[in-house]
Amino acid sequence: QVQLVESGGGLVQAGGSLRLACAASGSIFAINAMGWYRQAPGKQRELVAGITNGGSTIYGDFVKGRFTIIGDLGKNTVDLQMNSLKPDDTAVYYCAADPVRITISTMPDYWGQGTQVTVSS
Repeated sequence: QVQLVESGGGLVQAGGSLRLACAASGSIFAINAMGWYRQAPGKQRELVAGITNGGSTIYGDFVKGRFTIIGDLGKNTVDLQMNSLKPDDTAVYYCAADPVRITISTMPDYWGQGTQVTVSS
């Protein structure tokens, strides 16, 4: 099993920045990719960003250069730097990990508990 613990959520004004952090423990040898998803009330969970052990990254279309994923899978950590935040970014953000990859259309095997991000207008 893999345990994922997130930190760094909170309340921020529109246009501001937040950095989320995630650390993995447990069967970390099983991880080849880590990433972040989010889920807003009444909406489906969606990919924010992912990174593989080889350094390949993927971002959700809505990111548009505002967010950066910073991964050190050798240390089993992944951060999400979020800039130019908008009220539409308000959601619970989940750290995720997978033995193979992070994609837009599949759900990873391992999940954190989530951290709330609220962007006020």
